[in-house]
Amino acid sequence: MNSQLSINFSDKIESVTILDTCPASIGSESQLNGTGNDISGQSQANGISSDAQTAALIQTSRALSCAAEKLQKLYEQVVAQHREEIARLSIEIARKILMHKVETKDYEIESIVKEVLKKSPSHQDIVIHLNPEDLTQCDKIQNDEIKGLLASVKLIADPNIGLAECILKSPKGTINLLINEHLEQIGEALRKAQ
Repeated sequence: MNSQLSINFSDKIESVTILDTCPASIGSESQLNGTGNDISGQSQANGISSDAQTAALIQTSRALSCAAEKLQKLYEQVVAQHREEIARLSIEIARKILMHKVETKDYEIESIVKEVLKKSPSHQDIVIHLNPEDLTQCDKIQNDEIKGLLASVKLIADPNIGLAECILKSPKGTINLLINEHLEQIGEALRKAQ
């Protein structure tokens, strides 16, 4: 008896291969037998035995399962191969966004100064080098919390420091809060991420 199985897909299929070597983890005969009773009348009316239709469904289920496994492996392989490029592209996007914010002065220098102060191991004899424009903004700060933090800190205008950047110097060392260095650290973390 000649049996035929019809499956409709919404998109065009480029090629099909029947794989007999795929694992039988999905679509075992016992799982499909329950549905065989529902369609047995229709199968018999079409001249297809219930066993033939069940076997065809099992084979199709196995082929689809195998194809899904292969697609997942391919996806993982492509992501692993392009990890470096994905990290580089992510950093370039972040760099463009940050540079736009710096150019339009859409940042709060007090938040940047607060961040560098949090990283400081010492809170005595601190000198923070800022871009002259950012120093002017710091002088205008009205926030009492920030003013309290800056009370024991010496702020120095340094034209070698970029906008939205600063360098903290203390007896225990120097902390750079520079955009490019920060982006490089993020990029390195992205490249190492699994």
